[in-house]
Amino acid sequence: MKTTLMAAAMAFAATGAVAAPEAYKLDPSHSQVVFSYEHLGYSTTYGMFSGFEGEIMFDQEDPANSSVEVSMPVRSMLTGWEKRFDHFMSDDFFGAADGDMITFTSTGIEVTGEDTAKITGDLTIGDTTQEVVLDATLNQAGDHPMEGKAWAGFDATATVLRSDFGLEKFAPNVSDEVQVMISIEAGKAE
Repeated sequence: MKTTLMAAAMAFAATGAVAAPEAYKLDPSHSQVVFSYEHLGYSTTYGMFSGFEGEIMFDQEDPANSSVEVSMPVRSMLTGWEKRFDHFMSDDFFGAADGDMITFTSTGIEVTGEDTAKITGDLTIGDTTQEVVLDATLNQAGDHPMEGKAWAGFDATATVLRSDFGLEKFAPNVSDEVQVMISIEAGKAE
């Protein structure tokens, strides 16, 4: 029995069967967060964040062993109307100065299907951190035809209560629930 275990251990070491997660850097030109909320029951209002930085430690063999860390400037928010942007950046909401970031750091990944997972992580806005669960889908992983290296694309959704982050102004007339849709691409780091 001792010989069998030793042989198995040597074969395991020789084949390098332990695959480690590989670093992928976010592509800010093809990554965005779109959010929406109900306005007084009359309409759905949309906005978007861009300007991402971040890294995915992607383990394609064992996705539960992956992780993600992302940040984006608060002031990268696009609202489609300058007065709304100014109001969101005011002390009524974000109180955002240049350089203020929103961050997400995963704390666990539960694989739910062949290309789906629930990514649990800490979302930090201002001085508040709350746990958020993203319903994520791997859209595609493979060699990027123009970049000439490994690439991956993901979509994810979540519902966030803005009051959890001290952004409750006008709730419940303007919905506390914010629907979040994320689409990102990342290329293997060199």
